[in-house]
Amino acid sequence: MQASRYVPFVRRALASPRLSRHSGRMPTLLYTDPRFVLHDTSAGHPERPERMGAVDRGVVASTVTEDLVVQEPREATVDELALVHDRDFLTALERFCESGGGRLDADTVASGRSWEIARLAAGAGLDAADRLRAGEADTAFLAVRPPGHHATPTRAMGFCLLNNVAITAAALAEAGERVLIVDIDAHHGNGTQDAFWDDPRVAYVSIHEYPMYPGTGPASDTGGPAAPGTTVNIPVPEGAAGDVYRRAIDEIVVPIAERHLPTWLLVSTGFDAHRNDPLTGLGLTSGDYHDLTARLLRLVPASRSIVFLEGGYDLDAVAASTSATLGAMSGVEVRPEPVTSSGPGDAVVAKVRQIHHL
Repeated sequence: MQASRYVPFVRRALASPRLSRHSGRMPTLLYTDPRFVLHDTSAGHPERPERMGAVDRGVVASTVTEDLVVQEPREATVDELALVHDRDFLTALERFCESGGGRLDADTVASGRSWEIARLAAGAGLDAADRLRAGEADTAFLAVRPPGHHATPTRAMGFCLLNNVAITAAALAEAGERVLIVDIDAHHGNGTQDAFWDDPRVAYVSIHEYPMYPGTGPASDTGGPAAPGTTVNIPVPEGAAGDVYRRAIDEIVVPIAERHLPTWLLVSTGFDAHRNDPLTGLGLTSGDYHDLTARLLRLVPASRSIVFLEGGYDLDAVAASTSATLGAMSGVEVRPEPVTSSGPGDAVVAKVRQIHHL
């Protein structure tokens, strides 16, 4: 996919007033940029540029395009990245990309433009937080790549170079905010957990397939000595469906939010929990993503929530789930597929409730 064909397609679809004609709502900010397709992961890699085209299709099919305002991200500064990442790591990553890139590990690839692109992906959340704080919109959806939640403070891994959601969370925490991150990617966000393991300002909740890459995220991980109970892992089994996720949000995430009292919500939304994803074994549909997003956005007031794209590797599932998520963000029923139920995982929810005394 050529970058020159990317944003113009979306911009034509979103040529509309800044205010919704549905109900007088403020708009949803949609962060996208043609340069995101220039992060070259090599032929056959699951985290490929075509994912951005799938998001485009989902945006156009969402029925809420009049609620969306496209924003171009800015590059995060090194000082902003260093709120999460070790400076020696950042220097090494920049030099690696400038030398032409290559494989950082068996799964993670960087190319010559990847340092620039990763800084754009990280800067999208920072810019969104500024615009939401200024009252420009109700919420923001970040259609960015590379994804971020596996990147630790000192290592790029799992397709991720910089931890986009963690960088935004750290900046908000430094500004005096209390942040709740809810990660519904199929994989555990080990990098995000590491970044805030001992930080009481940020609570991290992850619903993920277990055991699966990266092998982290058992229910027994609950946070460091200075932040007990602020890490909440819900490791569901293969085949878990939407009913277990809805129960996890209602019976775990909502009480955790009541306990933590967040002023901001950041959602790591990986569409790889969709039942058609080639890398995972979970059972969600786009209809489930609609319901999960709607439930989560109720946890904080308007203009205090940002949704970050993480994984998702079946292009049709990405498109449908994007539509459903944007519909939920606009308060409009958009369910390209029915919701799911009758999967395993109830015992996990009960166990996590017991661990965290909920």
